[in-house]
Amino acid sequence: MAKQQQEVRDLQEGSYVVIDDAACKINSYSTAKPGKHGSAKARIEAEGVFDGKKRSLSQPVDAKIWVPIVERKQGQVVSVDGSDMQVMDLETYETMTMRVPDDQDVSPDENIEFLEMEDQRKII
Repeated sequence: MAKQQQEVRDLQEGSYVVIDDAACKINSYSTAKPGKHGSAKARIEAEGVFDGKKRSLSQPVDAKIWVPIVERKQGQVVSVDGSDMQVMDLETYETMTMRVPDDQDVSPDENIEFLEMEDQRKII
C-alpha cells in the first residue's frame, strides 16, 4: 500500500487515513484539551473507502499516523456487461474491469471519475 507518515494534528475531515490496514476517509475529527498529566488527544471517525466499514481511532495529536496515497482519476466506460464494465483510464489508456455500483446507471462512452490505490478502484 502506497502511504506516507503524517502527524495526527495535520489531519482534517475529508482527508484519508490508514486504520486497521484499510484506507479510510475521515468523517469527523475532534480534539480534547490536554489534561494535567497528558497530551491533547484526537478522536477520528472514518469510513473505509473500498469496503464501507466504519472505524474509529483515538491518538495523541503529536503521534505519527499513516496516510494512504489515493489518486483521483478520469476514465471512460468502454462496455457494460451485467454487473461488470470495462473502463479505460484517460491518462494511460489502460483498460480495467470494474464492478458497476448498485446505485449508479452507466452506459458506454460515458466519462466517470474513480479512486485508485494500488490494485483497488472505486467509482465516485
